[in-house]
Amino acid sequence: MPRTPINLTLAALTAAALPALIPAVSGASGGFRARPAAAAKVQVRHTRRGDLLVNGHGFTLYTFARDKRGHDQCVRIPGCRGVWPLDISSGRPVAGPGVRRALLGTIRVGAKTQVTYAGHALYTYVADSPGQTSYVGVSQFGGKWFGIRPSGRQVG
Repeated sequence: MPRTPINLTLAALTAAALPALIPAVSGASGGFRARPAAAAKVQVRHTRRGDLLVNGHGFTLYTFARDKRGHDQCVRIPGCRGVWPLDISSGRPVAGPGVRRALLGTIRVGAKTQVTYAGHALYTYVADSPGQTSYVGVSQFGGKWFGIRPSGRQVG
């Protein structure tokens, strides 16, 4: 079966567009460069539940009742990390105004660096939107999920 003009036009457009895309995804030297990951930022946001910690995008940060100080238990529970993603950082997290730098830290969870506050591993919730606190106090995966105040006290 002969090629139709549409197939030839699509092939020509693809061939013409490819060289234009390469500079957008490669460095000036022509080699590919990974975008450096940013350090996590922890901030304070006033919510209907009072002042709570949020990430750099305004999403509430949560702690898990089953976690031990400096240890993530969610990672051991099938499906948990898919619903409660780790708050990860490329290095030392950044403390926003009102966040106690001395309470901010990290732990290693596999190949990732998870942010901690007052020894509590921090998570976000997959269905949250910025500023939402509806999931504070929810029980899932065998434990309760808390918000956390700048003092380090859990709210549930």
